[in-house]
Amino acid sequence: MKTLNRLLIANRGEIALRIIRTAADAGIETVAIHPEDDAASLHVLRADRAEVLPGRGARAYLDVDAVVAAAKAAGADAVHPGYGFLSENAGFAEAVEAAGMLFVGPTPRALGLYGDKVAARKLATEHGVPTVPGTGDPVDRAAAEAFFADLPEGAAMILKAVAGGGGRGMRVVRSADGVAEALEAAQREAQAAFGDGNVYAERFIESARHIEVQVIGDGTGAVATLGERDCTLQRRHQKVIEIAPAPDLDGATRRTLTDHAAALAAAGSYRSLGTFEFLMDTGTGEVFFIEANPRIQVEHTITEAIFDIDLVAQQIAIARGATLADLALPETPRGMAVQARVNMERIDGEGGIRPAGGTLTAYDPPAGPGIRVDGFGYAGYRTSAAYDSLLAKVIARGADWPSARARTLRALSEFRIAGCETNIGWLRALLSRPELDGYEVSTRLIETLYAPLAEAAAGLAQPGFGASEADEAGEAVADVPDGEASVPAPMQATLVDIRVAEGDVVAKGQPLAVLEAMKMEHVIEAPVSGRVGNIFATPGGALMSGAPILSIAPGDGPDSVAQAEEAIDLDAVRPDLQELFDRVKIGRDEGRPEAVAKRHKLGMRTARENLADLCDDGSFNEYGELAIAAQSGRRAREDLIRNTSGDGILTGTGRVNTDLVGEADARCAFALGDYTVLAGTQGQRHHRKLDRIFMLAASEKLPMIFFAEGGGGRPGDTDRVTVSGLDGHSFAAFAGLSGKVPVVGVAAGRCFAGNAALLGCCDVIIATENANIGMAGPAMIEGGGLGSYRPEEVGPIDVQTANGNVDIRVRDEAEACAVARQYVSYFQGPVTDWTAPDQRLLRRAIPENRLRVYEVRDVIGTLADEGSVLELRRDWGDGMVTALIRIEGKPYGLIANNPKHLGGAIDGDAASKASRFLQLCDAHGLPVISLCDTPGFMVGPEAEKTGLVRKVCRMFVTGAAVQVPIYAIVLRKGYGLGAMAMVAGGFKEAVLTAAWPTGEFGGMGLEGAVHLGFRRELEAVEDPEERQALYQKLLDDLYDRGKALNFATATEIDAVIDPMDTRGYIARAANAARRPERGVRGFVDTW
Repeated sequence: MKTLNRLLIANRGEIALRIIRTAADAGIETVAIHPEDDAASLHVLRADRAEVLPGRGARAYLDVDAVVAAAKAAGADAVHPGYGFLSENAGFAEAVEAAGMLFVGPTPRALGLYGDKVAARKLATEHGVPTVPGTGDPVDRAAAEAFFADLPEGAAMILKAVAGGGGRGMRVVRSADGVAEALEAAQREAQAAFGDGNVYAERFIESARHIEVQVIGDGTGAVATLGERDCTLQRRHQKVIEIAPAPDLDGATRRTLTDHAAALAAAGSYRSLGTFEFLMDTGTGEVFFIEANPRIQVEHTITEAIFDIDLVAQQIAIARGATLADLALPETPRGMAVQARVNMERIDGEGGIRPAGGTLTAYDPPAGPGIRVDGFGYAGYRTSAAYDSLLAKVIARGADWPSARARTLRALSEFRIAGCETNIGWLRALLSRPELDGYEVSTRLIETLYAPLAEAAAGLAQPGFGASEADEAGEAVADVPDGEASVPAPMQATLVDIRVAEGDVVAKGQPLAVLEAMKMEHVIEAPVSGRVGNIFATPGGALMSGAPILSIAPGDGPDSVAQAEEAIDLDAVRPDLQELFDRVKIGRDEGRPEAVAKRHKLGMRTARENLADLCDDGSFNEYGELAIAAQSGRRAREDLIRNTSGDGILTGTGRVNTDLVGEADARCAFALGDYTVLAGTQGQRHHRKLDRIFMLAASEKLPMIFFAEGGGGRPGDTDRVTVSGLDGHSFAAFAGLSGKVPVVGVAAGRCFAGNAALLGCCDVIIATENANIGMAGPAMIEGGGLGSYRPEEVGPIDVQTANGNVDIRVRDEAEACAVARQYVSYFQGPVTDWTAPDQRLLRRAIPENRLRVYEVRDVIGTLADEGSVLELRRDWGDGMVTALIRIEGKPYGLIANNPKHLGGAIDGDAASKASRFLQLCDAHGLPVISLCDTPGFMVGPEAEKTGLVRKVCRMFVTGAAVQVPIYAIVLRKGYGLGAMAMVAGGFKEAVLTAAWPTGEFGGMGLEGAVHLGFRRELEAVEDPEERQALYQKLLDDLYDRGKALNFATATEIDAVIDPMDTRGYIARAANAARRPERGVRGFVDTW
């Protein structure tokens, strides 16, 4: 066992006393910590020794360096964090262990995993534990509003702190206009309470019970559970009464909760005490994991009561190296226990809570069989508004729920506290409610009872017996001269600053003083204009509610602050704003002339130059501009700000093509790799920025344009410990956009590894002449023992266009931006400004000689609006042309056989090309035009070597699933299975199947049909010339029967049309179509 002779408790109040008592029982010397303003707290008096912390209030207990320094100065072997403060701070645990001391709690890794509520949710999902629908990451205003907007009508959202617990940093939002205010309040409260202002969002379950499971693990992977606790009785997300075991909980649900908690704890080889919390929908009985608390809980006492165990002692034993086998934990609870939290506070009839305080003149806790009180009050103690309002916890155990409840009520009625208001009467009123008889409760019960609880509590406040007597004599008093108005403290608080002096003339509304209460600053303003008389309070001192701060003699001075103020220069820049301007400039092109010059020397543009070319003027909102590389462990902050601004990626939202489609349809999301910052490599914050913009693209249905230049993953980040980084979300999030929104990838310069992996997920890849694209760069290739190569030799543009990876080849970034804008436009809707070529040219597009090839791209260019054709994958799959076009301004996808390649026969590559293109159009709602001129699928032994069967049949499977309309025009040959595949599996599957007069049809190619069907007749003719004449006659007969005009008489096609009326036919058919204009496809194949 590891040595533990001296233990520092990094906490205060009742939990510090609780730990001190267990340590003393074990013969361990204890060390308390405190700032000067908390020297009179009972934990300081009960510990063997104490160390003073710098600072004041709760912030002193949050100072990692100061607490570790105190532990080292005291010669402590170990540190116990208690709950709250630094208890879930992985950095604190690391610092303790780095100083050579034991941390009596989970490992730093476990704190990082379970203490991060978002990470814990992801762990639950990975292990099949249900979670409440929520965001995968911390949210800002846009993400919170987007999540709220996606909720079902009438549903509410809850914002919750990523770190910490205790109900702090939580807000419920029921209307869209309340998101911003609630988010700001939750972030501010979380930052003050835990030092981390991040919050995430979940759907709020309106009627639920809150049940948590106590877990204990030894770090080897072994875990045990010690029952559950019901924490449903909450007020503004803060628990007030807890019960163990949970009343009226069926065995199956109890086992489910226990199994889920054990599985999650074992997944991280959990060490020490921990709690896994769940919501149970009271309507459906479903359970959802909501968070883990990797620390001892306030309500651990009731678990101790029913299992007859000292949980703090178990924590200390495990920290010293004990295993669960060594501990011999109890398995069966006895009876039921209740804990009631006694807080120093005033509660009004609307549920409003204000901190109370004073000097305790009486503190007489109850006693007797089955009663325990954990508190830190004593007669003469002067309370402080700088700390949490919890004063004591009353714990009562009984044989069952009625007896435990009755014993708790009796204990509360015997608890006499004088000198400070508490909530004892309110707790008694709550425990007496009839809803608790059969425990028909939910987490929202209390908010429906504010008025009756307040009324009942007032009737229970009997002085001397269960009362919480305010010590009126203890309230601060001052002699305010006649004719002067007192300016009192509106609540118990600490005076931070006085901003006026005696004799100053002040205006109504002018700031006079700053108070701090509940970790928030409150500015006290002058109630009237006049002259400051006396100042009664001193900065740093504590004030009771109503205590005078100063006095004002009314009459002198301006009527209001507005009259007193001098004219304001609206163009003046405050220092804090100037600091922002300076910081932003450092990261932009104008602040980095050397990097820009280097980029231009390569003949390339900066990310911001490309963005300016892509995005409509004035429409861009940047996200994460101030991010820097997570390398503070190895580089100075100024260096990181100057050289890693943005962390190698530029992200945001804006508009593209507003002039064509209007603002509503022009919305886009952008992510542009910045090669001038760490070669565009993907670091921790780089990925966080990507995660954020990918989430926005998904939630707001924004087309995504991604410039993928960069060298892949970056191993040099130090600020967050990872082993492999394989738990990142970026790749899954980006891939999840496929089929949901158009995703455009652009490769210019070097695009390797992780960058290439993202690029390959895009719907379309646009690449410049200097692009090199590969799943690994030269360093990784060489490291794998596969040879040494220059970057230019890995995946050059000629290779990537010939193999079909690149859809569109362009000269440079300027053309790439233009093509990206054009591509996106097809999915933004129709345009009104269009012209068409002379359609009479189509009458001569097909040669009269049916055996002569022609250029089908000329047909496409004539059929489409002028300048509207954008061909994809031109250099691969030569037998098929795939393009985006417009007809009368409306966008379409188009597939066409290419008679210049294999006479239009469909080979494996052509089929794959067409199939993926159909998926793309279907996913994003583009109707498809099919120009058919094929003798069928390619056949023969060599063709079969290419995997032909699967590839060509993919056209049938894809076509059958397509939901958008298909309009088929047979230009010449429509033979066999190949022709059917061009029309989604059959001529009647399309909304329109028409042919030009040059059309010809058959179950297979006419020549093959004659040879196969008339073999005997032909073999019977011995003379070659006569045999050829018979063959030609039979062929002519079949051709005549299969001519479009004759074929249409059997109604196997819908019409034979004048080629010059093709546009009109398609437009009219499109106007008549009522089929869905968007498919239900899950994703678009990358190949």
